[in-house]
Amino acid sequence: MKLVKMSLLAATLIASTAYATEDTNSTYGGPSNFEVSGDAKLFYSTDDAGDGTTLGSGSQSGTETSGKLFDKNYAIGQAAAKLGATADLTENVSAGVSIIALSTLGLENQLVSGVWETTNGTDDSFWFDQVWLAGTVGKTTGKVGRMELDTPLVFSEKWSIATNTFEAALVVNQDLPDTTLYGAYVGGSNSGNILKRSVISAMDAQGSVNGSGDVTVGSATNFHQFYKGAYAIGGENNSWKPLKAQAWYYDATSVASAYWLEADLTLDMGLTLGAQFTGMSIKNGAMDSTLTSSSNTAFAAKVGYVMKDKFSISGAFSQTGNDKDNNFGAGMNLAAYGQSKLYTEAWWNYGYITRNDTMSYNVTATTSQKLTWAQLGIYFTQSASKDAFTGAQGVEDLKMTEVTAEAAKSFGPLDVGLYYIMTKADDLNQQKAVKKGDAYNTVQAYLTYNF
Repeated sequence: MKLVKMSLLAATLIASTAYATEDTNSTYGGPSNFEVSGDAKLFYSTDDAGDGTTLGSGSQSGTETSGKLFDKNYAIGQAAAKLGATADLTENVSAGVSIIALSTLGLENQLVSGVWETTNGTDDSFWFDQVWLAGTVGKTTGKVGRMELDTPLVFSEKWSIATNTFEAALVVNQDLPDTTLYGAYVGGSNSGNILKRSVISAMDAQGSVNGSGDVTVGSATNFHQFYKGAYAIGGENNSWKPLKAQAWYYDATSVASAYWLEADLTLDMGLTLGAQFTGMSIKNGAMDSTLTSSSNTAFAAKVGYVMKDKFSISGAFSQTGNDKDNNFGAGMNLAAYGQSKLYTEAWWNYGYITRNDTMSYNVTATTSQKLTWAQLGIYFTQSASKDAFTGAQGVEDLKMTEVTAEAAKSFGPLDVGLYYIMTKADDLNQQKAVKKGDAYNTVQAYLTYNF
């Protein structure tokens, strides 16, 4: 499945120190509680968005081409294998390592013309995406090394065939009743720094996937400095069991600071309510001498209903502020491709709902695999950004609409997902010079075998 719902850092750390239940290796003098796991993936995507080229001669000379579904020139595909191991080294001390390998399996120029992740086109590649050491003293756990993170504004994105990871150190404490406290330092990552890329491109792209070109998480095998180092502190509390509240603060040294506030209420009757408020402040001259200090915010609210093992439905609204100085939005992941944890985030086209002065809506409805032959889902997102798009009439609103239909089923360890996506965005699939983009279709298939 494309989006895997993640727990926060506490669950990650608990898993790292209690990953295995059997003493499988101590007999031979190795570490106790040793466990190996991983997955194998095969992803495919095709769309009929045009590539902007024109026909050279004949009766249709000058006519811009449109894409064709399942044509190799308008398709991407790739295989991945991930293998990881965790072990208890001593009492309350554990370690983990995982390696991921990517290959086209020779599909390039036969069935596809691009890939999901790589460093230079279609070459096979592999790298260690996680190498960490964790230890627990009392109710405090620390973890250091290369790892996945899952915080509201700095997190590992799960939509691609490979996950961006971080070189970091973090601490989790649960001494206070019903409260979890977090502290983290992030020094490196294998993803792009969203703020830096936004400065360079004036947020024209901000991570949205355009057509069927290469989709990469920065340079996957190359880890580099994450801004100039970034710090995060946060806390979660659910003293009143139906309510989960969290607060986070981030400081990317000499670049920006940000915060995230969220409260989610789940009632026994199945009703769910949520509210989010986030903001980012950019420091004067951050990464670019022309960038002045400024700030922006985003607010989101959600209402939903869940009938356990049957279906769920929700509706959400969000609005970002108007940063007139630098045209920055708010609420995007500060790493990778700017996916957001705001309730209105699109299923596939990221980077729109968090733009400057943007109003967005989302409606999501899913059924349980226990109710129907598969998990069925409909995901609708619409956003409108004011004064954010230069079209034929000058500066105009940038509108994006996405509708995704899902059919996903698990056959034991095998997960299968089929998706149809309709996208209409003013800045995508522009077949006529400055014309606003035409609607286009995308079909995707995901196969994941877990072991």
